[in-house]
Amino acid sequence: MDSTPLTYAIGDIHGCAILLDRLLDQIAAHAGDRPHKLVFLGDYIDRGPDSAAVLRTVSRLNWAEPDRVTCLMGNHERMLLDAIQTPSAAAHWMYNGGEATMDSFGARDIAGIPRDTLDWIEALPTLHGDHARWYVHAGLRPGTEAHASDPHDRLWIREPFLEGEHDFGRHVVHGHTPQRSGRPELCRFRTNLDTAAVYGGALTAGVFSDAEGPPMEFLQVRAR
Repeated sequence: MDSTPLTYAIGDIHGCAILLDRLLDQIAAHAGDRPHKLVFLGDYIDRGPDSAAVLRTVSRLNWAEPDRVTCLMGNHERMLLDAIQTPSAAAHWMYNGGEATMDSFGARDIAGIPRDTLDWIEALPTLHGDHARWYVHAGLRPGTEAHASDPHDRLWIREPFLEGEHDFGRHVVHGHTPQRSGRPELCRFRTNLDTAAVYGGALTAGVFSDAEGPPMEFLQVRAR
């Protein structure tokens, strides 16, 4: 039996609960008896059909095994939290898919989203690391140490992070920028796992070993 520990990093889900369930089944079959960890890269909600179910799934996994399951915040979770504070932020969130999230909870307004769900979202980290990789939703600003990076950049950055090649000392695993081809973007120093599931692409997990930073392979599910 191969006992090499594995880490599976999952890209942007955006309410695609059925795809998430299928991908988790695929991960379980792929891992078999090998020890493995899960890292979710954020953007669990908005635009897709069942954000409430996605949040139930990932939060329960995280609560049950916090040392094995890491859930990062995405910019859409941040928009939801901001929407609680100000009307202008609420309008921005609704424009970017918040209405689909509220519908999935059967809520007429944000007050209809369960408080324990909001508390869980508010406590999510924006950066996670192991000895070979940094995991983050959007990316990191070049020239900045990962631990010292701006949380806003971690959730929102595209350029200059996506321009050229930037070595952060560890391979950076991220999402946020959808690859409409449905294929992950594999670069020298980073891997983008947002493969546009909510736009008809795929939901992707990168498979990583402790031996090296870049992915060994990818697992994907697509809408049937």
